[in-house]
Amino acid sequence: MSDHLVVTLVFNLILGAGLGAVGGLLGIGGGLIAIPVLSFLYGMDQHLAQGTALVMITPNVLIGFIRYRQRNQIDMGATGGLAVATIITSFISAGYASMVAARSLQLAFAVFLILLAVYFLWQLRARSGAHAPRASVSGKFIPVVGVLSGAMSGLFTVGGGLVAVPALVTFFGTTQMQAQAMALALVIPGSLVALATYAHAGHVSWITGIPLAVGGIFSVSWGVALAHKFSPLKLRILFCAVLVGTAVMMLLQH
Repeated sequence: MSDHLVVTLVFNLILGAGLGAVGGLLGIGGGLIAIPVLSFLYGMDQHLAQGTALVMITPNVLIGFIRYRQRNQIDMGATGGLAVATIITSFISAGYASMVAARSLQLAFAVFLILLAVYFLWQLRARSGAHAPRASVSGKFIPVVGVLSGAMSGLFTVGGGLVAVPALVTFFGTTQMQAQAMALALVIPGSLVALATYAHAGHVSWITGIPLAVGGIFSVSWGVALAHKFSPLKLRILFCAVLVGTAVMMLLQH
């Protein structure tokens, strides 16, 4: 094994550890930041960056969900409904995403992140965070969140959790921590389906993705533990900052 390959392997392990910690903290599996980082560091196009990020996302979100469930009461029935809806729509949207021009997909992702950040900021202004969350929509409509989450997971590989968390908190009365746990649970099947689709299309770099996944496995639990030391308000502000920063990185790339 050449020195260059060893250095690259170690670097990817460390990078994966950092991404895993952030993913555990924010309940997003680390893929949100991994995509623009892979594009910037390795010159991957949007398709390859998303497919490679999925290799890391899948085990990270599984571990993250287990840790969140150990610390929070989770409605597994509702979570199961979310997961089923996610599987169906992520399969359809991932197949479509593999045919879209890489640059168009990248721009669409950046715009999606900015719109989501604006929504989060509006929520921060509308709600002080001091009041307990209350459901405004019947729980029987929770699978709709799974449909939207699956669509985003298939298109952008990381959009599922980003859609699910604010929707569950705002409309279904879950706490921030419960929403992040449920979002991680529904990302698992969506990620597996999307990974299979991207791999079949040749949009995965396994030699990069596997070390990232290994690094993340060792750090995601620490990120989850850190999340429980933050207030919901601080987590949302941090979430917004990550969304905007990632979108700007992607818009600046050519």
